[in-house]
Amino acid sequence: MAQSQTRVQVVKETPRRHTGEWQLRLQWCRYLYPEGGLQYGYRFIWVRQDGTLQAARGQARIPSLQHVEHLFAAAKAEGWGEYNGDLMVG
Repeated sequence: MAQSQTRVQVVKETPRRHTGEWQLRLQWCRYLYPEGGLQYGYRFIWVRQDGTLQAARGQARIPSLQHVEHLFAAAKAEGWGEYNGDLMVG
């Protein structure tokens, strides 16, 4: 029997332009759970050189706090860097 998995829908991300190199992205996502639940939240994910996601079970390696600060500063400048998933409803 197939096991249900959580679906993740990317709502916003930064940076949006791919450089052709490995790239760390910050994403604002909608998490859709198999039992019907819904949550919002941020995630970091790596994009490979070919533009595909490095979908890993677990955590994305973050090279430095400076990377995190830069990505959140970009998200704030784009108007979505201060969202709080715990305060959002469906």
